[in-house]
Amino acid sequence: MTNDSNSSDITTPEPFSEDDLQPDDFDGGTGEHHLTPEGLATQQALAAISALQSPQNTAALKQARSFFQPAKSNQFSVKTRALVLTLLAITITILGLILNNWFIGAFGTLVTLILSLAMLWPWVQNLLKQWFTPQDRTLFIAFIGLIVALIGLVRFSGLGDRLLATGRKINWEASGTLAEWFGALGQILIAIIAVYVAWRQYVISKDLTIQQNLLTVQQNIITQQQTIDSYFQGISDLVLDEEGLLEDWPQERSIAEGRTAAIFSSVDGSGKAKILRFLSRSKLLTPLKRDRRLGRAILNGIGGYAEDRLEGVRVIDLGVMLAGADLAGTDLRWTDLSEANLVRADLSGCDLVKANLSRTILYDAKLRNADLNGVRLFYGSVEKASPRSRTEPPNYHTGEHTGAVIENTDFTDVQRMTESARYYCCAWCGEKSRSTIPGGCEGIPNKLGR
Repeated sequence: MTNDSNSSDITTPEPFSEDDLQPDDFDGGTGEHHLTPEGLATQQALAAISALQSPQNTAALKQARSFFQPAKSNQFSVKTRALVLTLLAITITILGLILNNWFIGAFGTLVTLILSLAMLWPWVQNLLKQWFTPQDRTLFIAFIGLIVALIGLVRFSGLGDRLLATGRKINWEASGTLAEWFGALGQILIAIIAVYVAWRQYVISKDLTIQQNLLTVQQNIITQQQTIDSYFQGISDLVLDEEGLLEDWPQERSIAEGRTAAIFSSVDGSGKAKILRFLSRSKLLTPLKRDRRLGRAILNGIGGYAEDRLEGVRVIDLGVMLAGADLAGTDLRWTDLSEANLVRADLSGCDLVKANLSRTILYDAKLRNADLNGVRLFYGSVEKASPRSRTEPPNYHTGEHTGAVIENTDFTDVQRMTESARYYCCAWCGEKSRSTIPGGCEGIPNKLGR
């Protein structure tokens, strides 16, 4: 009973037919039943194992089937029978050639051709699959079909006959003159194209020149910034001691002024503005209070140095360094330009918010569109303030001789000018400049007298 139940659970393997065990003469190795000699031996071994109908051999049968699963191969094999038949056909063909017998030769040739093509066809298939993708094969056949279709269309639609008839009617001798005209027209077109190419070369060369100029400008800006940074570091090392305190002996001040004058002559307006902002915020342009022994700057007790507008000494005195300078459109906010000589300087469009211009010489200067919000032009009251004098000292309490020299200065379209600044400008700028002050100078006396 046990053996019967076990035998009923065992799956009976499918018998192998004689056709499966006998391979074809021409095997491409790509089909499911196309077996190589190794595959045939494997199936015979599996058949022998399946003959053992016992539970112990069932697992071995399954493992053997999974292990000996025939692998698909792209190679093809030709059987001995096909080779023998091909050699026999070749022999018949040669015999027909020797005997000069048409029937034997034709028969041998036909059989040889068929057998040779049958043996080569799997190799040709693999070669086509390796060299050409399905899309390439499709496009190739499509192009051949298109060419054949066009030839058939011309041949069978009568279009070819019409073209031949039209060609016979043309007077080809008269067409020679027309060809000369077309040749001349072609030469004209070639000349036009040559002119166009030359013009494009000029445009491209011009664009390249512009780009090179822009690159040169950028390089100059970088070089200028490096020069300014070196100046900042040099001035800081020159006027500061090891403890970070200001130490400006007379010769050091002279060297600092010389370096400043030299760098002002080698930078543009934007570079000058950067240097002025650095010197102003560093208090190097501000007159500092000094002791009466060594001339050292005195601290003010709140973390800075005490100012002395009347008798103080500046670390760097600008003097005439900025006379005639072009500072248009620069940022000069909170700069200390007091007592500087800015004769004929161009300050158009400058941002002069909170700038100190007391006792500054602005004779014949340009302040068009400048922002004068909070700018200091004098000290003291506006009624008593007056421009600086060559002979009289300034009085910073009353404002006498503390004001800027603004004769013939152009105030056209200045922005945010305070009323006190407008009164001072109208009183001391002269008749030529009074007409340029926004808001007019009606009711304000001309104290300059000219």
